[in-house]
Amino acid sequence: MLDALHFRYFSVTMCRMTKTKISTLNLRISPSIKEAVREAASREHRSVANMVEVLIRRHCDQSGITIREQPELFAGNKHG
Repeated sequence: MLDALHFRYFSVTMCRMTKTKISTLNLRISPSIKEAVREAASREHRSVANMVEVLIRRHCDQSGITIREQPELFAGNKHG
C-alpha cells in the first residue's frame, strides 16, 4: 500500500514524465537488434522505448555530447 509520500512522488514523477515525452522517433532496425534491445530492456525492467533512450544518453555522455533539457530547447518557442 502506498503511503502519502510515495503516492505524491509517483504522481509528480508520472506527471513530469508525460509532459516531457513529446517527440516520436520511428526507425528501422534488424530483427536481431530489436530482439537484443527487448532483452536488454527486460533485464533492466524497462520499456523498449526507455531502454533506447537510456542507451542514447549513455552514448552521448561517453562521447561528450550535451543533451539539452526541454526548457532550453523551447525557451524561444511561444507555442510550446
